[in-house]
Amino acid sequence: MHTVVERELELKLVLSPERRIPVPARLGYLTDDPYAVHVTFHIDSEHPVYWTFARDLLVEGVFRPCGQGDVRVWPTKTEGRGVVLMALSSPAGDALLEAPAAAVSAWLERTLRVVPPGTEGERLGLDDELAQLLAQ
Repeated sequence: MHTVVERELELKLVLSPERRIPVPARLGYLTDDPYAVHVTFHIDSEHPVYWTFARDLLVEGVFRPCGQGDVRVWPTKTEGRGVVLMALSSPAGDALLEAPAAAVSAWLERTLRVVPPGTEGERLGLDDELAQLLAQ
């Protein structure tokens, strides 16, 4: 039985220090893909944008800067509110997105209750599959 933990929220695309535009997004976590988080941007458009990266990266990024290359995440404050910034790079371009830290943290806590850290491998059933292969 697979579980999906989703949360819709409004992120802000940071265009400059003074300018941000709202981006509707959905955070998704699937227990059959236990190491990853899935973020869908522009969920109400006909061309949504999908990103997938390590759940550990987002968990750590709520507390301290982390990541390198295509995905970097770090906490900061904007107008007195805690936010999580996500810098995403792809051949199509770069984006800096701001998410409310409280909403991201609450959603991550739900994913960690469903699949506690360190138990992701058990979800994949690799041990069972390996045992079946070796028994043949």
